[in-house]
Amino acid sequence: MLYLVSYDIPDTPRRTKIAKILDDFGDRVQYSVFECLIDGELLEKMTARLMKAVNEAEDSIRIYTLCGNCEKAIRIIGQGEVSKEEKVYIL
Repeated sequence: MLYLVSYDIPDTPRRTKIAKILDDFGDRVQYSVFECLIDGELLEKMTARLMKAVNEAEDSIRIYTLCGNCEKAIRIIGQGEVSKEEKVYIL
């Protein structure tokens, strides 16, 4: 499933930590926006790590689920592309 994650974190060290967590699960598409092509188990792991790092009184993280049809309707103006599932070959 494709998830769009955006955040607004006023504290620079905490913002950096959140970005590093998200980088483990997806691709940065804008400064505070990531596309994460992950399954439910990885979503739970990502959410748990984010919850440990966030200050709920000051920070905002939003996770949007994009269904297959919604993913097909994404429009990009300018540079960039939607995150795609990478092919994995086991030899």
